[in-house]
Amino acid sequence: MMDTDLFKLVGALLMLGGSLARVVTVPPGPLIRVESQPVSIRCDVTDYMGPREQDFDWMMSREANVQSIKIISTFDSVFSDQSLTKRVASGDISVMRLQDNVVELKIAEAKSQDAGLYQCLTPSTDSVQSGNYDAHVQLIVIPDTLKVTSQTLPSAIHEGSDLTLSCNVTRELTQPTYLSVSWSLKKGGTSEEILTFGPQGDVVTGAKYTRRYADGAIRLAPGKNGLFELVISRVTTSDEGIYECNGTEWTHENGGKWIQIVGRAKEMGTIAVIPTGQSLSVKASSSASPPSTNLLLAPGEKLTLLCSVAAGNLPSLSLEVTWLANGRDIITMERNGVVVSNMSAGSAQGKRSEAGLERVGADGYRLAVMQVSTEDGGTYTCRVRAFIEKGGRSAGGGGRWHMAAEKTSSPVTVKVSQIRPSFTLALESIVHPQVTSEPTELACNVTNITHLPVGGRLGVTWEHTTLPGTTSDPQATHLIGSLDGYGNLLPGALYSDRLRSGVMSLTRVQPDTFKLRFLRTQEIDMGQYVCAISTWAVNNQGDLVKTAENQSVPLTLRWETKSPSLNVAAKRIREASVGGATFEMSCMVTTENLGEASYAVLIQSQDSLGSSVRTIMTLSPDNVMHHGVTIDPKRRDNLVLVKSSGTEFRFRLGGVQLSDRGFYWCHVTAWTKQQPRQTWTSAVSAGSAESNKVRIDFQENGPSFSIAIHSDTSTVYPWQTAKMKCSVRVSGSSPKTDDLAYVVRWFFTRLRGAETTTQVASIDRFGVVSKEYRNSSSDLSVERDDANSYTLNVHSAHDSDSGEYHCVATPWYLSASTGAWTQAGELTSSRVFLTVRFAVWESLKLPLLYGVSASVGVGLFSLVLGLVCAQCCCRNIAHTPRSRNKLMDLEMD
Repeated sequence: MMDTDLFKLVGALLMLGGSLARVVTVPPGPLIRVESQPVSIRCDVTDYMGPREQDFDWMMSREANVQSIKIISTFDSVFSDQSLTKRVASGDISVMRLQDNVVELKIAEAKSQDAGLYQCLTPSTDSVQSGNYDAHVQLIVIPDTLKVTSQTLPSAIHEGSDLTLSCNVTRELTQPTYLSVSWSLKKGGTSEEILTFGPQGDVVTGAKYTRRYADGAIRLAPGKNGLFELVISRVTTSDEGIYECNGTEWTHENGGKWIQIVGRAKEMGTIAVIPTGQSLSVKASSSASPPSTNLLLAPGEKLTLLCSVAAGNLPSLSLEVTWLANGRDIITMERNGVVVSNMSAGSAQGKRSEAGLERVGADGYRLAVMQVSTEDGGTYTCRVRAFIEKGGRSAGGGGRWHMAAEKTSSPVTVKVSQIRPSFTLALESIVHPQVTSEPTELACNVTNITHLPVGGRLGVTWEHTTLPGTTSDPQATHLIGSLDGYGNLLPGALYSDRLRSGVMSLTRVQPDTFKLRFLRTQEIDMGQYVCAISTWAVNNQGDLVKTAENQSVPLTLRWETKSPSLNVAAKRIREASVGGATFEMSCMVTTENLGEASYAVLIQSQDSLGSSVRTIMTLSPDNVMHHGVTIDPKRRDNLVLVKSSGTEFRFRLGGVQLSDRGFYWCHVTAWTKQQPRQTWTSAVSAGSAESNKVRIDFQENGPSFSIAIHSDTSTVYPWQTAKMKCSVRVSGSSPKTDDLAYVVRWFFTRLRGAETTTQVASIDRFGVVSKEYRNSSSDLSVERDDANSYTLNVHSAHDSDSGEYHCVATPWYLSASTGAWTQAGELTSSRVFLTVRFAVWESLKLPLLYGVSASVGVGLFSLVLGLVCAQCCCRNIAHTPRSRNKLMDLEMD
């Protein structure tokens, strides 16, 4: 009874002091849901006492003042009413715990009879009744009346046209619900949202369509009776796919939350966008009747050509039309109607007559050239570029266009008749060389010239065809150079340097005589020569244009030649017998019938005879050095190729490695030039300039290692530190200290000569120490004394540390041959025995001292205690009467 009163008093004090009051909450109602759709009702409890995990009971009543029906409980598995048992067992009705204090009632498919007042109860676990223990929410179940229909889309649409997506979304309004409509585009396995309208009148666009909606290229047009239209302006090929319309019915619950209660999707159809390039066609023709693709005009007449354009979406296109003559732009009408002339007055063919361009109707563009001349002849084509505006019409497009297609018409051939001049040519050799390096002179004479216009001039073009066998490309014809009607020199690519340096020359010595001169003839100059004379006349703009050209009969030049020869000998200067040494090779060049020359040197190698060849270094005739593409950039400083004399070259390879073993040789080519600023010309074929092969062959002898273990003392007492040093000695080709590293491990054997050995500690080659688990009170540490010595310390030694110790080391060294870290063989030291002695006197001294001290102390304490007791506790204070006998004795005395 006293405990009960105390409990009540404590509860009252907690309530007075502001204790928590239980709060059970459910969503604010009413909740409007649709038949056959899932329903979820959340319930949570806060500010409660007792266990963290709370139980919940769900009940409902279909009408007011009617007894509630038990639905489901988190605690009682047989809580459900008999009418709901099957639905609970099938999972149609279930409860899901979201947290310890939060559950959710789930109805998989709502039915009309599920409408009613739902009650969430939480059994009390509080010591004091406080707050609310249940909450109610009204559930309204309405019929599914949502309907989504759409208009059928065309199967194909032209690029640049407008596409209207019509979707009708309706429902019977029995409760305050709202509608939204959205359109999406499917491509393959992905679906992209285009635009969503509603439920509260807002518009949300997909990520790829935000810019187009802002530009007005996508427009929403809500209609009456649930009709919604989405207009996509200026469609492109990216708009192809399957379009789908989605209608959704929403409810707006208390608290400002929109809930989707039912949705329908309707596939509208598949649309293919026909690219503009498929329907665009361009045709060029003359305006004559009937139109023709071949036109013959006399000088001074008018040239008129018509460009006809057709396309499936022509009204949606903006066109840029260009007329071309012989592949060159002459005039363009831009998209905005501005005409731009592209005719050049400085062309080699001369200046064309002025041209005009105008638009004729919706699909025609007419070119007019007044007073044609001979240079106006050629092939004319019409090129059309079709552009589509990216932005919507309502936004004005923002000036953003993209080119959808480009087409060029078939050519129209225009010929302008003329009377060509006639003449005869004679090509002769004035100076004929007998051997290489002698001068050569050729003359091209023009005779019997007729019909050359007043002010007309002559030009010349020289060509050379090589003899078979003199070059790798037999019978190759090359342009030497030409003189046009103005006398300008136009050199060929192969002869440009020789003509500019003066080694060769093209001149007009008389109005009808042209000469070609060589100061020093080379072997490659043998062959056939042709001169071509061209006539030039002044056109109606006062410019010189070429009117005719005739070619001479070929003239062959040949003479006796003594082919130069070149030999290369390689010899070893420094032998590389060990890894890291330096290898040096000399290449000596000897020549015959060559004269002054410079040399291009290639140092080449191969691992073995017959294996692939790689180029190590090259030295150009101008002494410019380059490394081969296969050479490691880190080793380029070890490679040297120098010209030690006029005909000797030296190659040096420092720090040779195993990968450098193989055969090395020189590949030399002789080059000559006639003038200092002239380009180099090969004088000897590459095949005759390869030296003998010098071999690098050595075996790597790495350093030798040995190991020893040493201990300053073999006996220690408990709690002392024992030290054992493991030392590695290096002999042979000792690497640098930075090029050495060790992996050291220590092993322990408890009994002398026993086979059971355990690893106690280790240090890797990067200095990381690892200790194994030991069932001992002592501790271990490893320290590095110097580059080759490591010490194992046993701190606070214990008798369990007695036994044999030895170390195992694995050396690593940086190989001078391979340039890589190499692992040497494992080394095992001898064994040392460590004894941890137990000192008897030292161990007994302190306990004996404590015992003697305790004994003396106890004795003294006992003595003092006895005296105190004798004086205080055991003393008899009663009077003892005298003996009568003694009195009697005294009296007698």
